[in-house]
Amino acid sequence: QVQLVESGGGLVQPGGSLRLSCAASGILFRLYTMGWYRQAPGKQRELVAAITNGGNTNYADSVKGRLTISRDYAKNTVYMQMNSLKPEDTAVYYCYAWRSTFDDYWGQGTQVTVSS
Repeated sequence: QVQLVESGGGLVQPGGSLRLSCAASGILFRLYTMGWYRQAPGKQRELVAAITNGGNTNYADSVKGRLTISRDYAKNTVYMQMNSLKPEDTAVYYCYAWRSTFDDYWGQGTQVTVSS
């Protein structure tokens, strides 16, 4: 059974930091591209950052320079370090594992709220 379990969300003030984690099980982690998506109320889910199995990264323009995605192959875990957070970063953040159109998985989501 595939599981992607996110953690690390919470309430933070503008300018603050959080680190999200996503622990994967039931997949050959090293073969998958891993990503973080987010969905704010009333908006579509959007890609925030992704990291390939080779370590190449991609970021949404709105988060470049503030968020950093990384992965630990020994722990089957993907991380997202979030710095200089803004109120517009408030959303539910979802972990995503992708190998093909028919071989992809989602986590349950973790809430990030940026507010003073």
